[in-house]
Amino acid sequence: QVQLVELGGGLVQAGGSLRLSCEASGRACGICAMGWFRQALGKERESVAAISWSGSSIYYADSAKGRFTISRDNAKKTVYLQMDSLKPEDTAVYYCAADPRWADITYSGGISYWGKGTLVTVSS
Repeated sequence: QVQLVELGGGLVQAGGSLRLSCEASGRACGICAMGWFRQALGKERESVAAISWSGSSIYYADSAKGRFTISRDNAKKTVYLQMDSLKPEDTAVYYCAADPRWADITYSGGISYWGKGTLVTVSS
């Protein structure tokens, strides 16, 4: 089993920045792709960004393009999400995800491993 632990959530004013991190532990996920999802109150969980094991493939949702940056450090088994120019509509619980298949990493129904989530609140 792979455990994913997210850190870095909190309260920030609109226009501010936060950096989320997610560290994997437990049984190795091999060459897992990793990603970030978010779920706002009353809404479905949606993909925000994803990165392949090598870092050569990266995906951003339209809402994240130009403001969020995903990266990973395989030696530390950690993936990061740098979030800049935050907006109140970015308020959500952010979940780290890992999956052996790149094709599944942006589909919430296909994810093999989930973190427990970290709350990001952006005030106006």
